[in-house]
Amino acid sequence: MSNYIGIRIEDKYEMERRAPLTPAHVSRLIKQKKLDIVVESSEKRVFKDEEYAQAGAEISDNLKKCSVIFGVKEIPIPSFEPEKTYVFFSHVIKGQKYNMPMLRHMMELKCNLIDYERVVDEQGKRLIFFGRYAGMAGMINSLWALGLRLKEDGYPTNLARIKQACHYHSLKEAKDDISAIGQLIAENGIPHELRPFVIGFAGYGNVSQGAQEICGFLPIKEISPEKFIALHQRKKLPDNLVYKVVFKEEDLVEHIDGEPFDLHDYYANPHKYRSKFEKYIPHLSMLINCIYWDERYPRLVTKSYLKKLYNKENPRLKVIGDISCDVEGSIECTMKPAKIEEPLFVYNPDTETIANGHQGKGMLVMAVDILPAEIPRDSSNGFGDVLVNFVKPIADADFSAHFDDLDLPRPIKKGLILHKGELTPEFKYIEQYL
Repeated sequence: MSNYIGIRIEDKYEMERRAPLTPAHVSRLIKQKKLDIVVESSEKRVFKDEEYAQAGAEISDNLKKCSVIFGVKEIPIPSFEPEKTYVFFSHVIKGQKYNMPMLRHMMELKCNLIDYERVVDEQGKRLIFFGRYAGMAGMINSLWALGLRLKEDGYPTNLARIKQACHYHSLKEAKDDISAIGQLIAENGIPHELRPFVIGFAGYGNVSQGAQEICGFLPIKEISPEKFIALHQRKKLPDNLVYKVVFKEEDLVEHIDGEPFDLHDYYANPHKYRSKFEKYIPHLSMLINCIYWDERYPRLVTKSYLKKLYNKENPRLKVIGDISCDVEGSIECTMKPAKIEEPLFVYNPDTETIANGHQGKGMLVMAVDILPAEIPRDSSNGFGDVLVNFVKPIADADFSAHFDDLDLPRPIKKGLILHKGELTPEFKYIEQYL
């Protein structure tokens, strides 16, 4: 009997149009790996049902016959079936309260759960991710937001020509547009009142690299955090450069007792450290947040600091692109994840409230939590290029075996959170959140 592989619809968000595997990947799996693949019919998916049918897949309104089901985002509780294997971003590894009912239900049904986020190599580096595309879409959106904000403040610039990422037909079109605008900045310069114009990147991983790739289409000069502070003391600066600063952990925090920064100690004992990022904030024009954060770590931007910042007239910092999008997390004024349909909000530090849109007093924040869905075709292609290599081993695995005897690629086994409804050894800690 064949083990049918299923690709499910994405129904958590209205604007979620990605797929874990594209028609090209499906064709390869059917022709080369001899797999039987069922694709759940979807009218909104960026790849049409007809494309999957032409690739050799069966199109269906359900995945009843499938033993292994691939998705992108969380799956609604009623959709799970007993003893099946599900592969998706479950968002449970931090004990996220909102997804504990889903995890409990999967445990009751004795399901297997493989989470892309925990598919890692021996050094703990993630192998299957959308992060780079989140960074690119987030940077496009942040530049678009910046153009809107500058115009609101009386500085109409060529940045106002940039569109929200989802309104470009492709990533290439967005890159070409921003490249052309970058050329205009190089030729025409930046208004004197906005110089030096500095974009700060918190973090340097896949997300940050994607964001920096888009930023690179502007006339950029990268400087270190140390030189960045001194930059504002220089009397004469080029009028057509955008400065870029990348902040690493040692730039963001310091030891409470004044001891030298140690990266391993910081990750092991974050309670011994405090943020020192506030010294940079007044000199930034835009902040792009790309760091991993949980409640053990210090915040980058607090509500109390923003209140002090806005006591002064017209802060230099115009936009925060919170690509990480942890609600009230490293950017405390990110009070909700924004939707693609309403990607921007203004945080008012006096009232500690937010209002959708880009107008009004306060900090303009871009904080969409499914940014790769704004460039669904490009991001699905990149994601599937890696995932496709693991599909057959997952399909062929006998999940009825004991965990120690499971024949799975090691990175996939590392990402196995549930096995026959039980938390696997590395994820037993999640029990405390259940």
